[in-house]
Amino acid sequence: MDAGKATISGVFNGSRLLEIPFYQRAYVWGEEQWERFLGDMEFVTASKRPYFLGSIILKQESSGNTWSEVSEVRTIIDGQQRLTTMIIFFRALCARIGAGKLFERDFILETGDVALSHGRYDRDDFKKVVDARGSEPIDGSSAIIGAYNYFLKNIEPEKVDRNTIKSNVQFVCIDLTEGEDEQQIFDTINSLGVRLTTAELLKNYFFNRENEQAFKECWEDVFEPTAEKREYWEQEVVTGRIKRTLVDLFFDAFLQILVQDKRRGVTTEDKLFYSRTSNLFQSYKDFIGRYCNGDKDEILDSMKAYAKVFESTFDPSCCDADIPSTPGVERLNVLIFGLKNSTLIPYVLYVRKNAEPTGEESEVYALLESYIVRRMLVQATTKNYNRLFTSLILNEVKDAEALRKALEANEEATTYMPGDAEVRAAFEESCLYNLQSKGVLYLLESAIRPGMSSTALLGFNQYTLEHMMPKKWRNKWGALDDEAATRRDRKLLTLGNLAIITHSLNASIRDADWPTKKQGKGYRDGLALCAAGLATMAGALEKGVLGRGRYRRSRRMACGQGVGGLALNLTCAPSRRCLRCRSPHP
Repeated sequence: MDAGKATISGVFNGSRLLEIPFYQRAYVWGEEQWERFLGDMEFVTASKRPYFLGSIILKQESSGNTWSEVSEVRTIIDGQQRLTTMIIFFRALCARIGAGKLFERDFILETGDVALSHGRYDRDDFKKVVDARGSEPIDGSSAIIGAYNYFLKNIEPEKVDRNTIKSNVQFVCIDLTEGEDEQQIFDTINSLGVRLTTAELLKNYFFNRENEQAFKECWEDVFEPTAEKREYWEQEVVTGRIKRTLVDLFFDAFLQILVQDKRRGVTTEDKLFYSRTSNLFQSYKDFIGRYCNGDKDEILDSMKAYAKVFESTFDPSCCDADIPSTPGVERLNVLIFGLKNSTLIPYVLYVRKNAEPTGEESEVYALLESYIVRRMLVQATTKNYNRLFTSLILNEVKDAEALRKALEANEEATTYMPGDAEVRAAFEESCLYNLQSKGVLYLLESAIRPGMSSTALLGFNQYTLEHMMPKKWRNKWGALDDEAATRRDRKLLTLGNLAIITHSLNASIRDADWPTKKQGKGYRDGLALCAAGLATMAGALEKGVLGRGRYRRSRRMACGQGVGGLALNLTCAPSRRCLRCRSPHP
């Protein structure tokens, strides 16, 4: 058995055929994996740094066991999904830049065979991709063809450089001889215990027997003093498409604060490298080596201080309890953990740790809430949030006035602050994801409900989303002409037709006419009970008839008499007057 580091050119060396055995599963990667892969290739191009893409296991075979005339043959034991994706990616890239000859030079053997031979499931479709000419999509429904069409559509040639990727993408290649048991090797590699976490790797990196006291003061007393504290830091939350522990989120946020310190002079290229969460441990080692002269102790004291602030600020359980109506960390926790806006964490941590004790923190939180909610309402992208919030750290923006100016001055389409007119229109027309709609309605409810309400506000996680007019309204809500029906269909997913309730309605109630849906039937609860005491529902529940002619609740909202008007009061843009009461709001 030989094992070592290998580049793409080392794996596909021009004289070796890689075969996928017939018994292996078909290619199964989907859009989520393709998107991540493309992002990785863009990162490699931008950073020009070595990038580890995992391990692959190959086994030597004799040419007599293959349909090909190639003399050097390897069976792929592990790694077919990544290697297949790699070839499809390069085929699509060469198609986009009109460089089919380069693809042939890299992945076609002297015999005319493709360097990767697929098994029985995907052989034909893989051949279609390899043989494709021009830059038009290929017809077909398989994952192989789907991958090719995805890359063809989404590759931006200026962001991916073929030579840089070939030079910097690396694998650990394990090459087995004919007589070695590949199943044993595979099982061993994939079952050698639980993978070490970032925190465990960092703990071993920072401390040893010679600095035991530093370990106790800067680590044990912070992260491990009690079982309760350990449970806090080990909580898993969903960020994007993956789960991460709170301690992992802390070390990511702390690193971003460190690298934005102008005194350290961290280069743009290194900042890009340090922003990759998958390289967090490596990033710390590299950062300390380059910008701290290898002195680990230089950051331990500040690490301890920031960790204590983090623990007192970020709490996923805020989504399980009621939150105050006034701006604060509790409402931000709902935005961060309930609505999956974890890119806020580094900046909020920076402000909490470094803001002057002037009592302005709540204004900062109000501006952040306004910014996130407004962009959510107008369905603006979140792709550059990380760049925006790290730039605020870089420029030491830590008070409300500075933050207001920074947001007002920002005119980029990917990060601007939407104005009142755009937000008002969004309440009428935007169809948000269910989680976003629930979040907006919940934050509004918590902000506008009377202080002495007879109904307690529950935690964000206790509510579900309900359509007042059901999607199947045609069954029991009356016939309309085509134009009116189309208008009604457009309103179904807008905020004016949605409500947060404590539990889902019975199926027999959910699609009923409005009087039945409101009052319930028999032992089945209606909206009048499930939404009792909610300020965001008060106006709608007063209606005996809903949805005749024009959609009346949506019309009310546009006039500032319902949820929409009140929302503008909550989420006003900086230095603007509320469209409802004409008074200034943060």
